[in-house]
Amino acid sequence: MNRQSLQRKAPETVSGYRFDRSHLRVDQREPGISAFMRIRNGAEFLELTIRSHIEFFDEIVAVHNNCTDETPQILTRLQEEFGPQKLRVIHYADEVFPPGSSGHIRTDPHSPHSLVNYYNFALASTRYRFATKLDDDHLAIRETTRRATDSLRSGETDPKEMLCFSGLNLFHRPDGSLAVLKRDPISGSGDIGFFRVTPNTYFSKDRRFERFRSGGARRRFCGFLYWHLKYLKSDMGFGNYRLDKNPTSRYAKRHAAMHQAPPECLDLQALAHYCSPTLLHRLKQLVSSKQALIGQRNATIPRAFPDAAVAQAVERTAGRQFRSALDSPQTEHACSPTIRAAG
Repeated sequence: MNRQSLQRKAPETVSGYRFDRSHLRVDQREPGISAFMRIRNGAEFLELTIRSHIEFFDEIVAVHNNCTDETPQILTRLQEEFGPQKLRVIHYADEVFPPGSSGHIRTDPHSPHSLVNYYNFALASTRYRFATKLDDDHLAIRETTRRATDSLRSGETDPKEMLCFSGLNLFHRPDGSLAVLKRDPISGSGDIGFFRVTPNTYFSKDRRFERFRSGGARRRFCGFLYWHLKYLKSDMGFGNYRLDKNPTSRYAKRHAAMHQAPPECLDLQALAHYCSPTLLHRLKQLVSSKQALIGQRNATIPRAFPDAAVAQAVERTAGRQFRSALDSPQTEHACSPTIRAAG
């Protein structure tokens, strides 16, 4: 056993945690930006996500739960590379009920088994004044991510604003080429972004999932900051919903819909046209702040993605080394009627 192995810290583990807003330690926070992750079986794109984002944050807090894949080992290896101050890894040991499950519906949000409590623990574990949620299947779009984080650090951003951002949902065509999934083309409609941590920024319970409370911050769209890789996963992101144990979950309907017909794909030009507002959408934007934000988001698509093809856009915005990691042959799960059952 070498010296590095002897000096390796035991994994940080927490059990029986119950969130209280005082745990956010608002007065003790340092200038900077934290990203917090909640991970269950995220090994497919976890390393790509962390490597593409880590330069933009002062820390990434990666909290994993009930993993049966290589997630813990990947996190340990990356923590050794980047250091425990830059990448903090925590094992949240209690079983957590997934969104859409009967367990989530009936569980008190302060229970260690609650998805809400789990999310709040991850947020409370961060150290910096600004924070954002980062999923294990986000590939950073470098220019817009840097622009947003630079704005926060320079003080240009109003601390009473939440800088909301979105991503495009990538999909593999039958020939393995990259496209955008028409059924669900965009991830993020005001629910994810950078926010100043206050006693009033935390997660609360919705019967369907967790809901973020922004503490009254005004939501402002700041751009497309990531490529969403959920639908490139071998289970297309449905595995963590444990649909075999929760057949009535709202996500079971989405999973079933993917079997009904080969999913349609869009290139970037078609996406811009598909997201063009109708007269009804324009009217909704006049009376709904959420619809107004979605309108602003959709209007930026032609400027953000002028490329001829999705693969070209990914390479331009994320880098060739990351784009090549998404290359795929004709995969069974891409447009196959035999997408394996999630469980």
